[in-house]
Amino acid sequence: MRETAPRVLIADDHGMIREGLRMILTSHGIEVVGEAADGQSAIRNAAALRPDVVLMDLRMPGVDGVQATREIVREGSGDVLVLTSFDEDELVLTALRAGAAGFLLKTTEAAPLVDAVTRIAAGEGVLDPRVTRRALAALNEEASGPAAEPNGFETLTTREREVLVALGEGLSNARIADRLGISIATVKTHVSSILVKLEAESRTHAAALAAGMRR
Repeated sequence: MRETAPRVLIADDHGMIREGLRMILTSHGIEVVGEAADGQSAIRNAAALRPDVVLMDLRMPGVDGVQATREIVREGSGDVLVLTSFDEDELVLTALRAGAAGFLLKTTEAAPLVDAVTRIAAGEGVLDPRVTRRALAALNEEASGPAAEPNGFETLTTREREVLVALGEGLSNARIADRLGISIATVKTHVSSILVKLEAESRTHAAALAAGMRR
């Protein structure tokens, strides 16, 4: 459990959306440390402020949200939670490869948004199937057809495969630990090993691969 509230940077080119997100988050005890109206500002502000989570719009002027995500993740400036629309599947797929830690629709209600921010700040991932359904299908097709196993799957241990399946179902570390009868620390160790073996960019990328296998 985190003892302090997550620190969040909001990146969106629409001022009203930023204000709405700020109101939702602050009303639930989450600290908004800054805002950005474009990708370049998001990169710069994330480097300066080191937020726990960056709420990232994908379509912004100049440097877009995908490139900003890639830079922020590469610099270790914060974990990125992408806010997207139904018509942005290709961008979602690209952001997944760039290392985004989670995806939510812009129409998501306050409670699941706050929950997602909290989970990502705690080192977990959030994968909204409504966002990524078609993106997962495209990702799976790239891996040589429907229900294809991701590269490196054969190197996973039995336990790691069980953890991977749970990731694909969107379970938290605590729920995976309860299901498998292991500690949360052990779950984290297995997740780290899975990322290395599957060459996944993030926990969410691994979850997407697992979800694609279930199609």
